[in-house]
Amino acid sequence: MIIRLDMQSDIPIYAQLMNQIIEGIASGELKPGEDLPSVRSLASDIGVNLHTINKAYTLLKQEGFIQIHRQKGVVVNPDGMPGITPDYEQKQAEQLRPLIAEAICRGMNKGRLLQIVESLYEDILHGRKETTS
Repeated sequence: MIIRLDMQSDIPIYAQLMNQIIEGIASGELKPGEDLPSVRSLASDIGVNLHTINKAYTLLKQEGFIQIHRQKGVVVNPDGMPGITPDYEQKQAEQLRPLIAEAICRGMNKGRLLQIVESLYEDILHGRKETTS
């Protein structure tokens, strides 16, 4: 899996890393039980601090996307992905609400917004990195 980080982004590096690993799992690029690089190796490969990688891995472990073993290292959770919980739905609504509000303020209609969401969903599901237009 190729990790692409935007060092100029307002999104913290650990969050970008988490988002890319979750997208890799969602697209099937990363399979359950597949090894991920060690903290030290990934930090060296992408040129970021060890603590940044450690924070991303710790949060992914807490959310159930990966497992960290002392002997096996870091793997995509072989027991399956976390399910949809009320807490997840609340978090999702909190993240989507400002995006929808901004779209309305900018004059985007519901159909176009849903078209963009559907296109992104399909892109991730099929492992494409294309943007909507």
